[in-house]
Amino acid sequence: MKRLLSYIKEYRKECILGPVFKMLEALLELFVPLVVASIIDNGIGRKSTEHIIWMCIVLVLFGIVGLCFSLTAQYFAAKAAVGFTAKLKHKLFSRIINLSYTELDRAGASTLITRMTADMNQIQTGINLALRLLLRSPFVVFGAMIMAFTVDVKAALIFVVAIPVLAIVVFGIMLICIPLYKKVQTRLESVVSRTRENLTGVRVLRAFCKENQEIESFNAETDNLALAQRLVGRISALMNPITYIIVNLAIIWLIYTGAIRVYTGLITQGAVVALYNYMSQILVELIKLADLIINITKSIASGKRVFAALDLPEGQEIIKSDVMSTDSLVEFRDVSLKYSGAGDYSLEHISFKAKAGQTIGIIGGTGSGKSSLINLIPRFYDASEGSVLFNGLDVRSYNPEKLREQIGVVPQKAILFKGTIADNLRFGNENATDEELFEALETAQGKEFVCAREKGLESEVEQGGKNLSGGQRQRLTIARALVKKPNVLILDDSTSALDFATDAALRAALRSLSWKPTVFIVSQRTASIMHADIILVMDDGVVVASGTHDELLENCEIYREIYDSQYERQGE
Repeated sequence: MKRLLSYIKEYRKECILGPVFKMLEALLELFVPLVVASIIDNGIGRKSTEHIIWMCIVLVLFGIVGLCFSLTAQYFAAKAAVGFTAKLKHKLFSRIINLSYTELDRAGASTLITRMTADMNQIQTGINLALRLLLRSPFVVFGAMIMAFTVDVKAALIFVVAIPVLAIVVFGIMLICIPLYKKVQTRLESVVSRTRENLTGVRVLRAFCKENQEIESFNAETDNLALAQRLVGRISALMNPITYIIVNLAIIWLIYTGAIRVYTGLITQGAVVALYNYMSQILVELIKLADLIINITKSIASGKRVFAALDLPEGQEIIKSDVMSTDSLVEFRDVSLKYSGAGDYSLEHISFKAKAGQTIGIIGGTGSGKSSLINLIPRFYDASEGSVLFNGLDVRSYNPEKLREQIGVVPQKAILFKGTIADNLRFGNENATDEELFEALETAQGKEFVCAREKGLESEVEQGGKNLSGGQRQRLTIARALVKKPNVLILDDSTSALDFATDAALRAALRSLSWKPTVFIVSQRTASIMHADIILVMDDGVVVASGTHDELLENCEIYREIYDSQYERQGE
């Protein structure tokens, strides 16, 4: 809670004015029963129409002023709650964007999405309610009891008995419900996770006819959620009948006591009505207070989850490293990698050198560790053992942002963002001119289809590039990486949707680039890497052979099998 409050400092004025105006509204509310009592005793009892009219005018004024106070309080509370949550969302989003791949894997995308949505909404609701009711409800409860004593001391003693009994029932039910609400939140996260997984993999589910199986799994998740919600709903539903029974018994006692005291002339009929109204106010406020505390408890739990995400390391640690003797731009020295939570190593004892301007081909079967290897160069993951060197320095000694400015990465999955083609290409260099964009597109073999569009570079791209073909998306992502003119270009199986002629033209264009980057090409096609200066053949996380295409055909059985199988399928 202290950490949550530290983010609300700039809304101090709103946090003070909101409760103050709510207390003023509550104060007016406490005077309403006295006005009603005056109408009964001095207006109706004495048949004074003028008094009744004036008191009704007072009630209307109380209502209008109270409404103004309430709306003002709501405005300040909402401004503080929404502003605070927006500030916290920006902080959390910034942290998530800067998380390392390791931390993203550990936290999980669905969990982080829940933190950004459901948990943030709960925090906002909790703060809004707290600013409006946290002081108001206790003030009305104790204020009503004090006002009852000003009406009649003996009758007010009933309040002294009823309030503790009501408090025990209300807060007892609340304490039982709080841990159950936490279970509901946990099961809600499970439903969100299942929903996200199914929406992301809907094409796979349909391809393998798993819709019914996933529907059953989803129904099981939602049934568990509904079961938890019904249980807590049944328990919390006991609050209203039990509290109404207690209050009505107290009212019966109050009216009985009041009737006797009215009969003996100790108090007036209006005073009994005023005491009745105060008892009703206490009931309403205690129920409000219980709901408020449950909401605050939920908000604190959500706050803990949000701050658990905020406490994740924002980026990789920068270590001190001396310049190591090397004649290569990129060098792997006995590198091994084990993912967080994995039992076995994904990469073991990898060593090779890549000089400036060279093309390095990486080939191997699915799961052989090709992507894991190239992810170590821009430091998406850190090596568990050994060192990855860039310009003679361990990559862990670089600021990740500065390191990645020199590296262009084209991932396996072609990710494009909603906007224009130019907007997407300028991810690589926001200051790039149209000429530079077309130059990158020409190298990536994408200029022709972009120019064929009516708006050219200003053509709209839908989220994920859904209005483009797979080959077009891949060519745009390659062009995006080329716009920044990196020293190292990594193509992680990013030409799989291209035909052989386009792939060959792309490789020829990369070799003719003026700034001569070191190019890493990850592929399962031997045709894509056969002209590379060095080819690394990977199998089960190990580089089993390295050399040129001709050398590997002669000396590496795995490479020869891959080559023969692919050219046999092509009829060669």
